[in-house]
Amino acid sequence: MGGGPGTYSIHFCLNNPQLKSTVYDLPTTRPFAEKTIAKFNLQDRIDFKNADYLEEDIEGVFDVAWLSHILHGESFEDARKIVRKAVSTLEPGGLIIIHEFILNNTMDGPLFPALFSLNMLLGTPGGQAYSEEQLITMLSDAGVRNFQRIYFDSPNDSGILTGIVG
Repeated sequence: MGGGPGTYSIHFCLNNPQLKSTVYDLPTTRPFAEKTIAKFNLQDRIDFKNADYLEEDIEGVFDVAWLSHILHGESFEDARKIVRKAVSTLEPGGLIIIHEFILNNTMDGPLFPALFSLNMLLGTPGGQAYSEEQLITMLSDAGVRNFQRIYFDSPNDSGILTGIVG
């Protein structure tokens, strides 16, 4: 959801020959996404669906949902709504992966996510970076269990949190 030009879908498909992907994003993103996907000759494996994931239902049934840097632009309630929608499309045992600027549970660090959160608070009606605890609450409320935080080196302290449906 919020797949933009399909960059993650492209790289996931290039590294997993059996994978098929659907990018959900706004219609204005479609021409650039289709051009980028075609550049890697993946049109037969990556589909693009026009969707405003806040306002519209997400169609289809999937094994995995990848939400990368979309929750921070929304209020807690809207972010929770997006998570619920993503989870509702997953098969039992499906995997949800959230890639975000994840704050610690005291909401005062790491530095880049904290500064980014301040930027979201100033520049959006309700956006902010969320703590691991807040993200787990959103996921738990949607029926997700078995959480795992995946740590990796990134230039901006982004993080990944996963969970299993059911």
